[in-house]
Amino acid sequence: MGAAWRDYIVSTPGVLRGKPRIKGTRIPVSLILGYLATGSSVEEIIEEFPDLKKEQIIACLDYARELSEFEVAVS
Repeated sequence: MGAAWRDYIVSTPGVLRGKPRIKGTRIPVSLILGYLATGSSVEEIIEEFPDLKKEQIIACLDYARELSEFEVAVS
């Protein structure tokens, strides 16, 4: 199982208009997911954002996985 995303991701109304972000930073989860979606490796993301740790990046994936399991009724 991936990282416990709640340990690494927060959302507060006063920062980035409440968008989920990596705790202690102003880096939105969507930015990291975008890098991963375009084929960037964890190592390449860390080169771009040296303050990030592998666990934080994995937490972004775990967060996205959990959101994808959310069920809504489609009519």
